[in-house]
Amino acid sequence: MRDTVQAEVTMTFLVSEELSFRIPVNLGYDKADPYAVRFTFHLPGDAPVSWAFARELLLDGLCGPIGEGDVHICPTGPDELSDVLIRLQVGAEGALFRVGAAPLVAFLDRTDRLVPFGCEEEASDPACSLDAVLDRILAGDRYAG
Repeated sequence: MRDTVQAEVTMTFLVSEELSFRIPVNLGYDKADPYAVRFTFHLPGDAPVSWAFARELLLDGLCGPIGEGDVHICPTGPDELSDVLIRLQVGAEGALFRVGAAPLVAFLDRTDRLVPFGCEEEASDPACSLDAVLDRILAGDRYAG
């Protein structure tokens, strides 16, 4: 069984009102860090830049504005599956990206199949893994939970 989910999406990097360009972004999720998603941005002429933030933040940002601090996510409109804006901020420097909601929903669906939303704590506790529970059952332990 796989312990990671990977996807690649194309986002629009909005440099200014007059300048934008499309870039590939790798999305990653690892069961070993079940609360986080990782975005790796491949900007032309620069080394890839990775950002990790809460998976739930990404999910909530599909439906409405969310985020405090360095990461802000919001849909561009009230329609289901409208585009999503992702603003990443470091001090005075910031970057704004636009991406379709559909590939984000597909990615989050795959992460949810690996670790359901709300079950992250169990996924990060090796004693709660399916293998550990089965081992205790097969060893004759009455309590397997």
